[in-house]
Amino acid sequence: MIKDLSVEPRSVPLARPWGADVPCNHVLLVTLMLDDGRSGTGLSWTPQIGAHAVKALLEHDIRDAVIGLPAHPGVVWDRLSARLGEAGRSGIVPIAMAGVDLALWDLECGGRSLVDVLGARRDSVPVYGSGINRHYPLDELTAQAARWAAAGHPAVKIKVGRPSLAEDVARVAAVREVVGPDTALMVDANQRWDLHRARVALRALERFDLLWVEEPLPADDLAAHVELRRSTGTPIAVGENVATAHGFRDLLTAGACDVVQPNVVRVGGITPFLRIAELARVFDVPVHPHLMTELSGQLALALHHPAMVEVPEDATLTDLGLLADPSPVEVTGTALCATGAPTRWSKGRA
Repeated sequence: MIKDLSVEPRSVPLARPWGADVPCNHVLLVTLMLDDGRSGTGLSWTPQIGAHAVKALLEHDIRDAVIGLPAHPGVVWDRLSARLGEAGRSGIVPIAMAGVDLALWDLECGGRSLVDVLGARRDSVPVYGSGINRHYPLDELTAQAARWAAAGHPAVKIKVGRPSLAEDVARVAAVREVVGPDTALMVDANQRWDLHRARVALRALERFDLLWVEEPLPADDLAAHVELRRSTGTPIAVGENVATAHGFRDLLTAGACDVVQPNVVRVGGITPFLRIAELARVFDVPVHPHLMTELSGQLALALHHPAMVEVPEDATLTDLGLLADPSPVEVTGTALCATGAPTRWSKGRA
C-alpha cells in the first residue's frame, strides 16, 4: 500500500534556450513510499507554465488521494482520474498524475528496464533531430541542420509559423539544401495557423516533400483538422497537446490525422499512454512519442507500429541531468536502442 508521497521541484537550465521566455525546464520528482519500505520515483514536467500549481496539486489533493491505495498503476490512475475530474482532464491535472504513474511504474519495473517489462518488439528505432528553433536566425538554423546531417540522422524537424510565410519557405528550403533529398524532413507549426493559413502554407511547402506537418492548427479544433487533411497531401501529425484518450479517439474516429504524438507526461503517464497506443493501433495509425527521449524511446521499442524517436538538441533527459547513469537507452546518429538499464532519476540538484 502507498504510505506517503513527496515532491522535489527542480528548474533545469537549457543549454540552448527554447526562446527568450524559456531558458529552463521545470520538473518535479515525485516519490511514493510504500508500507513495506520500497519507494519509486517519477517525473512531472512543464517547460514553462504551471510548475507551482502542479506541485500544490501533488502535495495536497493527490497525496491525500493515493495514501492507502495499492501500488498498481492502472488502479491508482483510474481512481485519481475520477477524483480529480472536477479540476479538469487536461493541463496540470494529467501532468501531476504522470509523476505518480511513473513512480508506480518504477516500482513495477523493480530494477528492470521499462522496455523489458513492456516487451520489446524491435531491437532499435530510428531517431530524428528536433529543434526548438523558430527563434533562430537563418545561419544558426542551417548550422543546426548541418550538425544533424553530420550525425547521420535519417530525419529532422524544424519549427515554422514565422510572421511571414516567405520566411518559412526560405528556412525550410535552406534546411532541405543542407540535409539533402534523402533525409526525411518534418515541420512543426505549434498551433500557430488557422485553417486558411495552413492550407496556403502547405501548398507553398509541398515541394519540399514533407514527411508530416505537426500541429498546424489549434489542438482542440477537430473540424479544422478534418478539413485540412482532406485538402492537403501532406500528412498531419497531432497529439502533444491532447491530454485524454477521448481526445485521441475523437481525432482518430474523425479521420483528422495521419500520425499521433502523445507526450507521456502530458497524457498522465505510461498507463494512459499505453491505452492511447492501443487505440491508435485499432485505427492503424502510427504513434510517434513526443519528446522525453529516454522514456519515449523505451515505449517506441515496445509499440506495435514502427516509430521514430525525437531527440531535441541538448535537451534530452540525460542532457538535462535528470537521469542517473547508466542510461536506459543509447542513441547513435541513426537509431536508439535499449541498454537494459532501469530508468533511474538523478537526485542531485541540477
